[in-house]
Amino acid sequence: MIPKSSINIELSPEESIETSRTYKISGNKIQGFTDELEALKQAIYKVLNTERYEYPIYSFNYGIELENLIGKDPVYVQIELKRRIRECLLRDDRITEVDNFKFEVNGDEIKCTFDVHSIFGNFTASREVTI
Repeated sequence: MIPKSSINIELSPEESIETSRTYKISGNKIQGFTDELEALKQAIYKVLNTERYEYPIYSFNYGIELENLIGKDPVYVQIELKRRIRECLLRDDRITEVDNFKFEVNGDEIKCTFDVHSIFGNFTASREVTI
């Protein structure tokens, strides 16, 4: 026997921002929790220090490709580094812009410093690359 009553359910989509609360990494230990700006800084550190396509635990959209820059011309590395950093960081919805790139070449290393604009505030980050 099939019931003859009906249920009227109205679904309305709600947009919500996912919390940024995560475990806090201190040195080589996980100690407590962090959120907002500090969690974002930690996420940027992790994504810029994870080689893309290297680890099967991460999706192909996570990380940055740096190994193939080794041995290339420093001018080319600076241009590519700027593009790759912007590309990998702007995947995060919390980041609105990455700009003001500055490069320091020291022998076979390039230090890239840049500004990150996020929904939590602005800060400066950096990444060193061996060429």
